[in-house]
Amino acid sequence: MLENIPTQSAMTELLGQSLFEIWQALCSAIEEKYDMDRLWDTGGKNWTYEYKYRRGGKTLCCLCAKSNCLGFMIILGKDERAKFEDLRDTFSNAVCRRYDEAKTYHDGKWIMFEPTDMTEFDDYMRLLAIKRKPNRKQKKS
Repeated sequence: MLENIPTQSAMTELLGQSLFEIWQALCSAIEEKYDMDRLWDTGGKNWTYEYKYRRGGKTLCCLCAKSNCLGFMIILGKDERAKFEDLRDTFSNAVCRRYDEAKTYHDGKWIMFEPTDMTEFDDYMRLLAIKRKPNRKQKKS
């Protein structure tokens, strides 16, 4: 757990304006569908910060930040990987390539994306839905 949560200006300085806007858009997309606890932490040896979405002791995903680089990580367990494989041809080639390149550990396949725009957001939300059904009521438009 991080003692001092970074300010918006600190995050903008770290990521750069365009990546910070993508960070904000990704957070908004997740928070629109999921009611989760949000935890800041240090990013370990590879990242400056880690921002996790968790509920009931289980992590949905995390966003990572370092100088001019944004990361979005999702870990898919065995059953979730089988679901992904069933839906594989509905995901973009870039997402499938990241999935294939990701290392599989004892607790799942750790897939790290480094978005530079919002083109893969729909795929990210579908990956999250494989992991956990959205738990926030959608607003009627």
